[in-house]
Amino acid sequence: MAILLALASGFLFGAMTVALLLALRRAPGTELATLATTSSALVVAAIAFVWSGESFHGRALGWFVLAGALAPTASQLLFTWAVREVGASRTSVIVGGAPLFAVALALALLGEPLKAPLLVGALLVVCGGGVLVAERGRPEHLRAIGLAIAAASAAAIGARDILARWVLSGTSAPPLAALVVTLASGTALTLGWLLVSKGPRALSVAGALPFVPVGAVFGISYVCLFEAYAHGRVSVVSPIVATESLWAVALSALLLRQHELVGRRLALGAVAVVAGGALIGAFR
Repeated sequence: MAILLALASGFLFGAMTVALLLALRRAPGTELATLATTSSALVVAAIAFVWSGESFHGRALGWFVLAGALAPTASQLLFTWAVREVGASRTSVIVGGAPLFAVALALALLGEPLKAPLLVGALLVVCGGGVLVAERGRPEHLRAIGLAIAAASAAAIGARDILARWVLSGTSAPPLAALVVTLASGTALTLGWLLVSKGPRALSVAGALPFVPVGAVFGISYVCLFEAYAHGRVSVVSPIVATESLWAVALSALLLRQHELVGRRLALGAVAVVAGGALIGAFR
């Protein structure tokens, strides 16, 4: 069960990235796209929470308000911006390096031991990112700043994961309740950012509608992820979910061939990042 849920989560994360790029072609607003995606994911998570029979309890859930500020608020804003700048496949590969940021923070802040597989995994992630930076023959519309934005999104996700791990390891906070709080916080903060930066006129139903299916896929992928962790070990689930980058590259090659120009260098970078993320996830 855990393996199937992890596979579903990885595939849906990859599919969400491609769907996001397709939606951005219809409505390019980054802030509104993030709000629509996050709020739609919140609806899916809330339905799963009610269905599960869990309840909100414990002061630890308050920490997930901060988690929501890191991801999805900051991470998804940066992620959407990066997808618009460098496409779905390259953004997904860079963001797949989030475990590298997570393990670096864990070593520095949580005192986790440094193991040889973690070093190998980190080296693979860095090499995979280096392949993308040095990539030749990529589409002319892709700019290096987009890769940096994607890396910032990965850093926000890594920080969120460390915070969630620190809280959940020392408390009995219900996982789906924590997910709902995280997404609710992310939705509220993104709405506030949109109103402050763009004004009330930026709220457009027509502009938000293309991202509702994206958010639904995003929400289902998160529910599968949390359920996978509830039924299986992290060392099993995490490497499987890390295949999201490969799914994004494969779907981009299938659906966005002319726009993404998926070649051997991109595929090699994706494999390196996924292998590194899998090593880090399995041996942390």
